[in-house]
Amino acid sequence: MRLGCPICGERDRREFYYQGAALARPQSDVWGPDWDDYIHNRDNPAGVTRDLWQHEQGCGAWLIVTRNTVTHAVLDVALAVEAGA
Repeated sequence: MRLGCPICGERDRREFYYQGAALARPQSDVWGPDWDDYIHNRDNPAGVTRDLWQHEQGCGAWLIVTRNTVTHAVLDVALAVEAGA
């Protein structure tokens, strides 16, 4: 799989560190079911996902990668800072 870094261009996925699903943090500062779900539970979908990756062996930027887990197609790559993550 190849990822298109917005800063460095297209690179092999081995240059990147996969962090996991790009999830929105719960709004509440109080521990509750939303925080429990955010920390402990993950889906394993077959289809389109939004993941957080770091270009570890390149520019170091954090990226939001939208990809299809069935076809392995990379649909979009955006800087996490610009994507609001």
